[in-house]
Amino acid sequence: MTLPMDAFLRNYFREHKAVGSKDRAEICETLYGMIRWKGLIDARCLKPISWERRLEAYLKFPIKDVSSYPPHVQVSFPKFFFNHLKKAYGEEKALELCMNSNKQAPTTVRINPLKTTREALLKKWNVEYSISPCKHSKLGIVFQRRINFFALPEFKEGLFEIQDEGSQLIASHVRATPNDHILDYCAGSGGKTLAFAPEMGNKGQIYLYDIRPHALVEAKKRLKRAGIQNAQLLDEKKLKKKGLEKRMDWILLDVPCSGSGTLRRNPDMKWKFKPETLERLIEEQRKIFDKSLKFLHPNGKIVYATCSIFPEENERQVSYFINKYHLKLASPPFQSFPKDGEMDGFYCAVFSRIQNT
Repeated sequence: MTLPMDAFLRNYFREHKAVGSKDRAEICETLYGMIRWKGLIDARCLKPISWERRLEAYLKFPIKDVSSYPPHVQVSFPKFFFNHLKKAYGEEKALELCMNSNKQAPTTVRINPLKTTREALLKKWNVEYSISPCKHSKLGIVFQRRINFFALPEFKEGLFEIQDEGSQLIASHVRATPNDHILDYCAGSGGKTLAFAPEMGNKGQIYLYDIRPHALVEAKKRLKRAGIQNAQLLDEKKLKKKGLEKRMDWILLDVPCSGSGTLRRNPDMKWKFKPETLERLIEEQRKIFDKSLKFLHPNGKIVYATCSIFPEENERQVSYFINKYHLKLASPPFQSFPKDGEMDGFYCAVFSRIQNT
């Protein structure tokens, strides 16, 4: 399985439309559970290990006493991954983070204030669904169970997008105002642009850049559905030709990272991750920061964000950027950790230049 598990399942169900919704839910729940607990399953599985035997072992869960196993096996994490968290936060916190990462993430949506209000959708959906407003995001709504959001007329009309509360809070660190020029440098399919763009009232200009053309194609669809008209997509050639250097009031860097804060959604990532991957990502993050900085207006701000809980990708990168580029923190960094029933793990720091006096 080379694709992330959510993408793999999405493609599988697209190709097997005969699979009913009840069966889909059961397949997803079982497969996610097996991947989350593969470490502990394998420790208890009859040898030689096969997926049939893993399923047999998984169906006997939960296990009452796992104390005879090493800590990393108890929480079903690769040893080096667990030890990395233990070194950063201590064993008790590492165990808690791993256990929380093995639970199901809440389903959260963000309303589009260009087209509706949170109050309006809460009132409408309360009739049919078990929902509640997010604790921290003023635009977020939590669903107690997952539904087919893409089939809802409200989704097709652009009234909301699916987005974790932590991701919504990252986007809110871009304090966008009308007439700003904003560069979303690692835009992907535009999720965070969709979150901050309404603050601009379709004034000013948003530039979305990503090295993946297919991601920008998806971003274009989402921007249109949301009614955002002040955004344009940039490839490498357009980025160089637009004369954008030193013009940006805000730059958002949602950089490639370990995804260690979002393992509830893609638990297979923890089994694929290698120590050398972290070293490569740290270097890539630094290169992205360096390349993007030339677009920042002297009085502008740059937002560095990850969905990681590794200090190497967060606090240590912040120290590196401050020291190398003569920057300062414009506000205290934001950090969240995966917590049962709440948001995923994210980190965000906002920088501005130190002005020469």
